[in-house]
Amino acid sequence: MANAEDNFPEELQERLSSFDESLSNFEELIKSLHETPLNQVQADMKPLDKAKLELVGVYALNSLYWMYLNIRGENPKEHSIRQELERVKSYMKRVKDITDKEKAPKLDKDASKRFVRSALWQEAQKKKKNKKNGEVMFDYIWWNYKYELLSF
Repeated sequence: MANAEDNFPEELQERLSSFDESLSNFEELIKSLHETPLNQVQADMKPLDKAKLELVGVYALNSLYWMYLNIRGENPKEHSIRQELERVKSYMKRVKDITDKEKAPKLDKDASKRFVRSALWQEAQKKKKNKKNGEVMFDYIWWNYKYELLSF
């Protein structure tokens, strides 16, 4: 009698063995997580980090259920698990937005006031200088015109 593995294509055997190895690694990870109580893990965490941890756990479990439905031959897109995954994704996006908002640069109002005041002062000085230069240029043209009239 032929071995059961001989009946499957080699590509499928590789994928199944890879899947089996991944499941074994996942099982070891879950066992290590169960060794430490969740309250102890979350004891020193900030609220945002707690939310991230819980969202990752919920997303992982829902993803596993999605894979389970696929393995059973059911279409997970027509199952309520899809809506649950979308809900978790929306919460993950909210947490990301909050994190990004905290990392965003803050406006230093005093520094911006000094910057604007300095820029306005420099602009006023330029206008005064241009006005003086304009008067000097006018005087120069006027005197050249007078000189030309006198030289005839």
